[in-house]
Amino acid sequence: MQIYNTLSRKLEEFKPIEKDKVRFYHCGPTVYWIQHIGNMRAMVWADFIRRSLMYLGYDVNFVRNYTDVGHLTSDEDTGEDKMEKGAKREGLTPDEIANKYIQIFNRDITRLNILPPSHTPRATEYIDQIIEMIKVLVEKKYAYITDYAVYFDVSTFPKYNELNRQKMELNKQGLGKGTVDDPQKKHFADFSLWFFKKGVHKNAIQTWKSPWGIGFPGWHIECSAMAKQLLGDRIDIHMGGVEHIPVHHTNEIAQSESANETAPFSQIWIHNEHLNVDNGKMAKSQGTSYTLQNIIDKGCDPLDLRYFFMSAHYRSKQNFTWEALTGAKEALKKLRDIVLSLKNLSIDKINRVIPTEVGIQNRIDLVSLHGMTTKYINQFKKYISNDFQIPQALALLWDVVKSDLLPEEKLALIFDFDKVFGLKLDESKEAIIPQEITDLADKRLNTKQKRDFKTSDLLRKQIEKQGYIIEDTESGYKIKKL
Repeated sequence: MQIYNTLSRKLEEFKPIEKDKVRFYHCGPTVYWIQHIGNMRAMVWADFIRRSLMYLGYDVNFVRNYTDVGHLTSDEDTGEDKMEKGAKREGLTPDEIANKYIQIFNRDITRLNILPPSHTPRATEYIDQIIEMIKVLVEKKYAYITDYAVYFDVSTFPKYNELNRQKMELNKQGLGKGTVDDPQKKHFADFSLWFFKKGVHKNAIQTWKSPWGIGFPGWHIECSAMAKQLLGDRIDIHMGGVEHIPVHHTNEIAQSESANETAPFSQIWIHNEHLNVDNGKMAKSQGTSYTLQNIIDKGCDPLDLRYFFMSAHYRSKQNFTWEALTGAKEALKKLRDIVLSLKNLSIDKINRVIPTEVGIQNRIDLVSLHGMTTKYINQFKKYISNDFQIPQALALLWDVVKSDLLPEEKLALIFDFDKVFGLKLDESKEAIIPQEITDLADKRLNTKQKRDFKTSDLLRKQIEKQGYIIEDTESGYKIKKL
């Protein structure tokens, strides 16, 4: 299996620390606001990657955290804490804000059919572990204390710029000391492990006691402490957005490898690219920072968005337009209709060889796969083993649909591939037709039988205006949702 490692900037053979097991940490949301669809793309892609690993036989221990303290409005050590900003905006406590937006986030990821993580730690639940890690860094002289904060000293970690590839001289001489917020800071790149309730943070709402003074943790140390507690000193995969490369993940590596005295902290670093909207950056001011609810309000299923995300690789930028989403919606509907047709074609044959009391999904799973089906499965594994090429795997699914395989073989492959895609194709059902539409269809059939074709045609158009299409059959008619 080959995975692109941001640390080395190349594809690498994946060799887990423990055979057939994967320790996977994904940087989750800062829960001060509703996550936009760009954030959701990252969550869906982490799910594709996790599902791919599971499909290939790995036991995946997957951690996705919630940041509910310490993330300032910049990704560095400046600005207001995002949680406190959210609390002031809505007149709630930071804990109430976190609970509110965690609930909305969980609702959204459930709608997108994202598998629940093995662990969902909140930073505020790991303050003791964070303090313990900072203690180690201070004792080993990787960190120092000023009147305003505890900082990691980047000069003690020679590999500091290995991930971000920045040309930064770590030697402090000639670079000047201090910042506006903290004149005692030794190097401009030194980052906070613990902020004191002083200076710009004198009115901080969320604070805890520590050996160095009352305050709150920096954002970066939280992930290191939670990953260590739940996955160990070393992990197999760490994932986040490309925006985490310059600061957040660079700092995680420095503090984790220094505190744990193990390297590498993560075997593989995976970073997803951003989602643009109409070829521009998403922006609240321009009304383009869409949420999943905006997608639903436009009449789309959340899985339409999931299907849309499948059309571009995680390391490529993707451009969202409503037209592109409509295309994804139509493609997914077509795929569901094909699944229904294949079920109808194959059910009689499957019933002859497999007991009818076994559910349709299980009966299809029991169909013997051989010959061409095995070739398709091997090709599917090849695609997802090559840095998770989901777009190619999706194209292969359509090749299966168009192939000469038997209906039951196609269904078996479709449902097998959907273990990675997560489109719930095994749940495809005929749309429930409202009684008023059925009544119109009956009336149309009656007028047609009486050769009143003018009235019959008007009734057909009335049915279509309400989003349904009627097809004449030998036994009467069939209604489908447009």
